[in-house]
Amino acid sequence: MEGLGFNIAVLIAQIVGFLILLVILTKFAYKPIIKMFDERAGKIKESVEEVQKVREQAAQAEEEFKKKIEVASKEGQEVISRAMRTGEETRQKALQEAKQEAQGILEKARGEIQRERDDAIGELRQEFADLTVVAAEKVIEKSLDKEAHRKIIDKVLDESSTLKKK
Repeated sequence: MEGLGFNIAVLIAQIVGFLILLVILTKFAYKPIIKMFDERAGKIKESVEEVQKVREQAAQAEEEFKKKIEVASKEGQEVISRAMRTGEETRQKALQEAKQEAQGILEKARGEIQRERDDAIGELRQEFADLTVVAAEKVIEKSLDKEAHRKIIDKVLDESSTLKKK
């Protein structure tokens, strides 16, 4: 083989050197590199799992947030609805009270008008009675003819008008 340019001793030395180098690299380089790659793969796997957990938690938090917003919106609508009902009830109550008060004032005014009317009628009757008595006194004092009778009535009415002016 030496004719081909191969030296067996050198070839064996190179094979032995290669094998020693292979053993050394396997023991000191390959295993630590594989171990480092395994650790790195484990960390990446843990990171992916953590990211997945964070995504799930974020999705749950978003769902809870949406539910809370929905509940708050419903509660807000209920509060607005209750406030509107309360306002309407208060308005109706105030309107009813105003109607009752107006009715009371109207009844009181009617009563006062009726009383004043009755007082005025009473005064007119009293004055009419007084005029009748005065006219009768005048007629009784002297018996007159129609013309004299008419003059006495006109005189009594004039005196009555004079009494009203005072």
